[in-house]
Amino acid sequence: MRYVLGRVGQAAIVLAAAFTVAFILLQALPGDAIMIKFENPELGLSAEQIASIRDSYGAEVPPLQQFWHTLLGFSAGDFGYSIQKGAPVALLLAEALPETAKLALLAIVVAVILAVGIAALSSLAPFAWLRTAVRALPSVFVSVPVFWLGIVLIQVFSFQLKLVPIIAPGPIEGLVLPVLTLAVPISAPLAQILVRSIDEVSLSPFVTVTRAKGASEHWVLLRTITRNAILPTITIAGVLLGELIGGAVVTETVFGRAGIGRLTEQAVSQQDTPVLQAIVVLSALTFVVVNLVIDLLYPVLDPRITSRRRRARAAVTPIEVAA
Repeated sequence: MRYVLGRVGQAAIVLAAAFTVAFILLQALPGDAIMIKFENPELGLSAEQIASIRDSYGAEVPPLQQFWHTLLGFSAGDFGYSIQKGAPVALLLAEALPETAKLALLAIVVAVILAVGIAALSSLAPFAWLRTAVRALPSVFVSVPVFWLGIVLIQVFSFQLKLVPIIAPGPIEGLVLPVLTLAVPISAPLAQILVRSIDEVSLSPFVTVTRAKGASEHWVLLRTITRNAILPTITIAGVLLGELIGGAVVTETVFGRAGIGRLTEQAVSQQDTPVLQAIVVLSALTFVVVNLVIDLLYPVLDPRITSRRRRARAAVTPIEVAA
């Protein structure tokens, strides 16, 4: 319980820091979203009416008072109103989040499959040149820009091969290319960490003992090496899953998908500060929750962590009693 409370406290500190930094940076941005929308001659609004609108959005309130008002609102689940759309930010996020969550989860699953395939081929491929070529794939994947990869996939699979329609696709067809666009770059660090962990674990004494008992190479790789090499990969997978919202901005813009990424792009172009701040806090919350879950799963996946903690407590207890 002490471990869980400590991790939850750290998560709360990270969220508070993300909110504070986002508020300061967004307040420092030049321009005024209210003036951009309402100071349009075609609307025919007078200066008094514009001033009244600014008051209704709290634009004239001192920054410190805005900070506390916004913080209390976020704590209660009230993210304010979008200046450009005139709708509650919570409603906009609720409409956009499911599509992005679906895209992100499918992308991380495909990325894990690609990473495991690369790691398996790099260890089990029959030819040395093939193992070397497979090990070079992550360096190629990680260097590919997301927007360029999306455009290339559209050109090849939609326009040239005509396998996946890009115009009015079905619910499943519309996910194929965006998921690949996100999954390929993400699979690179996963594969690199997994291959390196497999190489390190392969040199461990317990692996030599397992081989000496007559176990096959496939058994050693799957049941002995992979089980011990998977933990660092799980950690980096959690970090990458938390960062997928950032990748969704480019991907959803390229493919014209409605989601958090598209909402972010529109909010940036329109300087819609309430929406941007809510998205920043949502991204931080996703990152924190995913990593918190992984931290809590570590003792379950690796019992050695729990046993080390018990030994440490047992070593400290006699000293405390003597004191």
